Amino acid sequence: MITPGCEIRDRLDHPVIDADGHIIELVPLVRDFLAGDAGESVARRFDATINGPALIRPLDDATRRSAGYSRSGWWGLPAANTLDRATAMLPRLLAERLDDLGIDLAVLYPTLGLMPMALDDDELRCGLARACNRYYAECYAPYAGRLRPVAVIPTYTPQEALAELEYAHGTLGLRAFLFGGLVLRPTPGADGVRAARWVDGLGLDSAYDYDPLWARCVELGVSPTFHSTGIGFGSRTSPRSYVANHIGNFAAGSEAVARSLLFGGMPRRFPQLRCGFLEGGVSWAAQLYADLCSHYDKRNRGALAHYDPRRLDRALLERLVREHGEPGMLARVERLGEGLSFLADPDELPGDLDEWASSRITSTAELADVFSRQWFFGCEADDPMNALAFDRAAHPGGIELRAMFASDIGHWDVPDFLGVLPEAWELVEHGRMNEEQFRSFTCDNVIEMLGSEFFAGTAVERYVADLGTTGTG
Repeated sequence: MITPGCEIRDRLDHPVIDADGHIIELVPLVRDFLAGDAGESVARRFDATINGPALIRPLDDATRRSAGYSRSGWWGLPAANTLDRATAMLPRLLAERLDDLGIDLAVLYPTLGLMPMALDDDELRCGLARACNRYYAECYAPYAGRLRPVAVIPTYTPQEALAELEYAHGTLGLRAFLFGGLVLRPTPGADGVRAARWVDGLGLDSAYDYDPLWARCVELGVSPTFHSTGIGFGSRTSPRSYVANHIGNFAAGSEAVARSLLFGGMPRRFPQLRCGFLEGGVSWAAQLYADLCSHYDKRNRGALAHYDPRRLDRALLERLVREHGEPGMLARVERLGEGLSFLADPDELPGDLDEWASSRITSTAELADVFSRQWFFGCEADDPMNALAFDRAAHPGGIELRAMFASDIGHWDVPDFLGVLPEAWELVEHGRMNEEQFRSFTCDNVIEMLGSEFFAGTAVERYVADLGTTGTG
C-alpha cells in the first residue's frame, strides 16, 4: 500500500519544498494582458502561434522538415483527472490541496510561459513574457505564503532579458526567474531557413556578451534557472514522434546550457551565482562532471605537451615500422611522413591550444566547486536516478550533486498529484537514499539555491531562518 504524501510529510522534521511544479495558465486572461500591453495586432499573432499545430498537422514529413518542424508536446495536460487540471489552473485550489500532497511550499514554473523562450518574433516574445509575468504576479499574490511563481525572462539578447528582469523584479515583485537557456539562431547565409540554425547557450561562442545580465542577477540576489528543451536540434528532430523527441530532451537541453556557460567562464567570473537546471534529472550532470574532469586532466594546456606532434621521434617510429610492420606497410615506409599530420598537425594556431582559457577553470577542484556548490538540478519524483546525486563514490572528488525534488504537477507525466511525494519517498523505502539525503533533496538544496530572502513570508520562513543559508544574495 502506498503511503499518502500527507503521512510522509507528518513523519518528517523538515518542510517539503517543490522546486518545480507547473501552472496551467488561463489563456484568455494572458491574451488580454498581452493585447492591453502590446496591442491587438501582437495578440492576433499570439492566436496564430498557439493554433499553429493545426496548420502543421496535414503536412507530410518532407514539408515538415523543410519548415524546421520537430514535433513537440500534444495531449500534455490532465484531462480525465479534472480535479488535477483545475488544481494546476486555480491558485486557491492548489494552495488548499498542498497539505494533501505533503508539500509546504511550491515554486511554480509556467506552461504557456515556456513559449517566449523560443519565439523569433521580437514583439510577441517580449510581449508574451510580460503578459505571463503580470498573470503570475496578480493571480498568485494572495497565496504567496504557499505558492511562489517564477517570472519568465526571454534571452534572445541581454538587453531584453535585463528589461524584463527589472520589470518582473522591481515592478511586479517576483523573486524567482526562469531564463531562456538556449537560443536557436539563424546560421549565417541561411537566414529564414529554420532547419539551419545553430544553438547559442549564452556562454561559449555566444552571439552576445551576457555578463551584464549575470552581474545584475548577483546585484539583485537572483538565482537564474533554466528549463531548456533539447527538442528541435541534434537528434530530437522527428517531425512525427513527440515521444522520440521528448525522451532525454531536458537533460540534453540542460547539458547544452551548462556546458556553454562553463566553457564561457560564467561560473568562475560569478562565483556567487547559483543556477538551477530543471526537469532533466541529475544523471546528465554526473556524466558531464565526470567527462569534464577527465578531459581537463588530459586536455589542459600543460597536459597537451604529451601530444605535441613536434615531440614525435620520427626515427624511432620508422625503425619500429621496419621491425614490426606488415608487408604493405613496409612497402610504403618511405612515404611514412605523408600521413603523420593527420590529427597531429604541428601548425595549430597558438591561440587555439588552450581550450580551457575562456572557462577560467584551472583545476578539477574548481569543477567540483561548480557542480557541488553553484549548480542545482531539478529531478522529477519518479526518476530512480535521483539517488545518484548523493553517491559520493560515483563522482570525482567525492562530491554530492545538489538534486532538488521537482513534482512537475500540471503536466502529463503526473497522472495523480497525490502520488508525487510517495514516488520520491520510494528511494528511502528501497534504501537508495537515507532520510538526511531526503531532507537535502526535498528541502535544503532548493533553499540553498534560492537564498533565504526568497522564503520571507512563506510557510517555511522559520525553518529557513534556523537553517541560516544566505543563497546568492
